[in-house]
Amino acid sequence: MPTIVVDVMPKAELLDPQGKAVAGALHRLGHAGFGDVRIGKRFELTVDSADEATLAAVKTIAEEILSNSVIEDVVGIEVVE
Repeated sequence: MPTIVVDVMPKAELLDPQGKAVAGALHRLGHAGFGDVRIGKRFELTVDSADEATLAAVKTIAEEILSNSVIEDVVGIEVVE
């Protein structure tokens, strides 16, 4: 059965406090060379088939249920076998 992966990230123009906390921790622990850190969400949906109708339904679900369109963007929808 195929799996469809949906990636959701905070909008670029919004502050990401979790990402800032991780970036600060990396710096404090001596891990140099990391700039901005952004933290998002990954959803894995197992489906019976990954046809065009299913992908269209997943796109709608991603935009209406899995993400908050005010503060988040759906940045990727990918089929993995």
